[in-house]
Amino acid sequence: MRDTLGYRAKFGVLGPSTNTIVQPEFDEMRPAGVTNHYSRIVIENAKAVSNESFMAGTKMIDEGTEEAVRGVMTCAPDYLVMGMSAVTFYGGAEGAQAWKNRIESVAGIGISMGSESVAAALQAIGGIKKIAFLSPYFPVANTEVNNYFSDHGYETVRDIPMQRPSWLGIAETPFSLTRDTVKKLDSDDVDAIIQVGTNLSMARLAPKLELELGKPVIAINTATYWHALRTFGITDKVQGFGRLLEEF
Repeated sequence: MRDTLGYRAKFGVLGPSTNTIVQPEFDEMRPAGVTNHYSRIVIENAKAVSNESFMAGTKMIDEGTEEAVRGVMTCAPDYLVMGMSAVTFYGGAEGAQAWKNRIESVAGIGISMGSESVAAALQAIGGIKKIAFLSPYFPVANTEVNNYFSDHGYETVRDIPMQRPSWLGIAETPFSLTRDTVKKLDSDDVDAIIQVGTNLSMARLAPKLELELGKPVIAINTATYWHALRTFGITDKVQGFGRLLEEF
C-alpha cells in the first residue's frame, strides 16, 4: 500500500524553525505523487551580527537536527531533504561526508544536503572550473563554503557574504539586492554563479539570471530538491526553475 498523495515518494524536509523559504520553494518544485513533510529544527531568531554569533547560531541548528529527524521519521518518509545548508559545508568534503553519515545513521534512510547537491549540479552541467558564490552568511562561513568547493576541484574567483542581520532577516532580503549581488559576482572569468543559504529566496530568480548572464546560476534549494528527486529515481522535468530541473 502506498500513501494516497505521496504514492511516488514521501520526502521528509528538515529546516530551521525560522526558515520561511525552503518549504514554499520545495513545494513549488514538487512533481505529482511526491509530498514534502516539513520538520522544524527549533531555534530562536538569532541576531547574527558577527562571525562568532553566526557560527554559534549554526551550531544550534546542527545540535537540533537529530531531534527533528526523529520527529519526521514518525510519518515514515522514504527519503530526507536537508533544508539548511551552512552546516553541510563545514569541514570541507571530509567534514560534510561525516555530517551526512551521522544524520543518515539516525534516520536509517538516505538524505540530500545542500553542499553535496550543488557539487553534483556542477558536475551534471559540466565544463565548470571557476565559480563565484553569494550567501546571506558572515565571512567565516563563506570560508567554509570556499574550502568545500576547493576540495571538489573548483576555484572560487570571488564570493560575497551578504551578512544579513538575523535568521528572519535572510528571508526578508529584497530580490533587487540579491540580483545586484549576483551582478557584482559576474565577470568573464566566472563559469557559474552559486547561491547558498536556504532561507534566501532565489529559486525563481536564478533562471532569469541564467538567461541574462548566459551562464549557470544555481540556487541551493533548486539544487537540493533536484538532487533528492534524481537520487530517488524521479526524473520528471520541472519548468520554471532553470536548467537543472528542466534538462538534467
